[in-house]
Amino acid sequence: MALTAICIIYSPWGKRSGAHFNPSVTLTFFRLGKIAPWDAFFYVLGQYAGGVIGVFFAAILLSASIRHPAVNYAATRPGLAGPQVAFAAELLMAFGLMSVVLIASNTQRVARFTGLFAAALVATYISLESPLSGMSMNPARSFGSALPARLWGSLWIYFVAPPMGMLLAAQVYVWARGARGVICAKLHHANEQRCIFRCGYKVRAAAANAAGQLSSAAI
Repeated sequence: MALTAICIIYSPWGKRSGAHFNPSVTLTFFRLGKIAPWDAFFYVLGQYAGGVIGVFFAAILLSASIRHPAVNYAATRPGLAGPQVAFAAELLMAFGLMSVVLIASNTQRVARFTGLFAAALVATYISLESPLSGMSMNPARSFGSALPARLWGSLWIYFVAPPMGMLLAAQVYVWARGARGVICAKLHHANEQRCIFRCGYKVRAAAANAAGQLSSAAI
């Protein structure tokens, strides 16, 4: 999953779209004022549609294997510790991931490595946290598996905890650095792909260019 995330983030499509593939991420950047309302709506719609289509595509390829009780469409469910622990784990993981994304993507010297940092966290979470909640952090991912598995009882955890965690991380970041400290909604911006977001890189580039022209004129 971590390698898949890296491939998506650094692919031409990921560089163009910002590679969110998670409604919680899109909602957080919308709250930070970096995504227009209609763009956010269609991003979330696409994420849920992609989650459902991906599971059904896997079902075609894997046939009965994906329906086996030990797999059950890779549905995310609370572990033996119960739903409260699963909720707390999902919230904390989402908080950690969004904190890393915001800090890395808005720090110029490491911004291009944001996808690698996020993928490393995903790998760590899968390795250590899966027994607690199934490791989702993504409402669309959990919904895509819950639909064919018909497991609705604990789905609320994955609809509520990840967005809460990421929105909380955004609020902490704004308290620490201010809303202007968020430059863009892309996870990888160091590319030539068009940016549809309310992007601060354009403003910074224009300011740097103007500063350079003034410096040249003074010389």
